[in-house]
Amino acid sequence: MKYLLTAACALALAGPVMAQDYNADPNYGDITLAPGFTPDPHLVSLRAGGDISASNAGSGCTGYITNAPDFRLNWSGKGSLNIKISVLSKADTTLVVNGPNGEWYCDDDAGEDNNPLITLGSQAGRYEIWVGTYSSGDPQPAVLSISEITNF
Repeated sequence: MKYLLTAACALALAGPVMAQDYNADPNYGDITLAPGFTPDPHLVSLRAGGDISASNAGSGCTGYITNAPDFRLNWSGKGSLNIKISVLSKADTTLVVNGPNGEWYCDDDAGEDNNPLITLGSQAGRYEIWVGTYSSGDPQPAVLSISEITNF
């Protein structure tokens, strides 16, 4: 009985397991874009990072992010070009995207100067985007880029 009580107390003190809430209001807004949008790229200034391990989104996801997405892209139609989501920052940033099919996409250093870049097909739907950092709880300035033609 003593061990059962100890285990129950340990679980109570541990608190809830945090995960990404793709239905939460985005920290830095949202936009609806269609193929051929201008200006291209669409840029969003934000503060990257958070306290939640991005590994909660899936294997291969790294860094720390917030519970709510940083930005939401509503893509209105299939085009002939891919969507390129990238980040520019002096900090070591990561990128986590939840696509309209429920699949998670993650990157660390695929873009220029070791910045994250994810290239997606042009599937219509809602994309939730998180920009993470390697250090927990230390938000860093960053610029998110959404483009059909370029990436940072």
